Amino acid sequence: MSNANNKEKILVVEDDKGLASFLAALLSHHEYEAIHAENGKKAVQMAASYVPDLILLDLGLPDMDGHRVLGQVREWSDVPVIIISARQTEQEKVKALDGGANDYVTKPFGIDELLARIRAAIRIHRQAGGARMESVFSNGGLRVDYEKRAVTAQGDAVHLTPTEYRLLTLLARHAGKVLTHEFILTSLWGPHAGESQTLRVNVANLRRKIEKDPAAPRYILTEIGVGYRMPVTAPNNDSMSLA
Repeated sequence: MSNANNKEKILVVEDDKGLASFLAALLSHHEYEAIHAENGKKAVQMAASYVPDLILLDLGLPDMDGHRVLGQVREWSDVPVIIISARQTEQEKVKALDGGANDYVTKPFGIDELLARIRAAIRIHRQAGGARMESVFSNGGLRVDYEKRAVTAQGDAVHLTPTEYRLLTLLARHAGKVLTHEFILTSLWGPHAGESQTLRVNVANLRRKIEKDPAAPRYILTEIGVGYRMPVTAPNNDSMSLA
């Protein structure tokens, strides 16, 4: 566990406020940190931004089906996902498990059983080498402290908007990979995100804050017609590490 309070973080994706509150209280009582998304759009955003240790995912969400949320998360993450749904047919369970879910619990569920499945999913994930990314990302003169939500560039503190921070951490967590415009837009603003101009504006603003020369960026490179990439190792022989 890498949180400052040593609590594993669980994202609860549930539109029923009563059930969501119950799950949050239950998880907190058993030494987990619960964060909540009431719809699919927010779930995808929070999965990218907060990088939870596990996701509890309802299928009947108001804006999109949970299967779609699962599919989008599985495009880039192997975080354990346990489906919690009133849908009890074999076809639904098979669809979810084939789509990348780690487990499927039907409503109503037993508390002890759910907690046991959570423990098992996290344990298996860690044993398979899927432990959470360390709490500090460093690449050349760029440093991101995920626990403190603090960013420094060349030793100077950088003040980012929430969107700029989410964009930076998304690129950092996928350093070395080209992230398409569509993937970034969906991760930050959901499946109904606006035009890529919004993304270009945020990239430009972020570059002005973290780059020595925004016109010749080191940390956020443009892949023309495709998207953006953060190099695994920034130029000038600076190295990237996870501390």
